[in-house]
Amino acid sequence: ARRAPASRALHILQGLPKGDKLELVLQKGTELGAAAFHPVDTARGVVKLEPKRAAERTGRWTKIVEEAARQCRRDDVPQVHPPRPLLDAARALPPGTRLLVLDEEESALALGEAFRSCPPDAPVALVIGSEGGLTREEVGALHALGARPVTLGRRILRTETAALAALAVMAHLDGALG
Repeated sequence: ARRAPASRALHILQGLPKGDKLELVLQKGTELGAAAFHPVDTARGVVKLEPKRAAERTGRWTKIVEEAARQCRRDDVPQVHPPRPLLDAARALPPGTRLLVLDEEESALALGEAFRSCPPDAPVALVIGSEGGLTREEVGALHALGARPVTLGRRILRTETAALAALAVMAHLDGALG
C-alpha cells in the first residue's frame, strides 16, 4: 500500500557537492520524506554548473527522485528545482516556510528543538552547505531572512550525511519515521 505524503513539507537546500553525492541525497532524501530539493550555489562550493549542464542535471535528478518515490511507494514525487544561488533559493521558498540552517559554529540550538518549535502545519526548509560549509556572511544573510542556525551535535558530518541525518531527525519528530 502506498502511504500519503507527510503533512509537513520538508525542503532541502543542499549546497552543490562534488561527484555524485547529490544523487545520494536525492534518492535517500526522497525515501526519508523530503518534499522538495533545492540544489544551491554557495560561496565555498567548488561545483559550478553552466545553464545547459544545470538543465541536464536537473532532468537526471528528477528521474532519480521519481524512481526513489516509486521504490518506496510514495504517492507524491518531490520537486527538484534547478540549481541557483543560495539566497535566491531561500527567498523563493513558499510563504510561511520556517528556515533552519545547519551551522557547524552553532552549538546552542539543536535541530530537534528548533524543529519542534515550528508550527506543525508550516513547511520547513533546511540549508546544508557544500563540502566547505557556509561562510559567516551566508549564515548572516540567511539569518536576516529569518533563518535559525541549528546543530546536529558535536560531530562534523559530511554534507551528504548531514542532509540525511537531519531529514531522519525531522521525519522522526513528525511521526513519519521510527
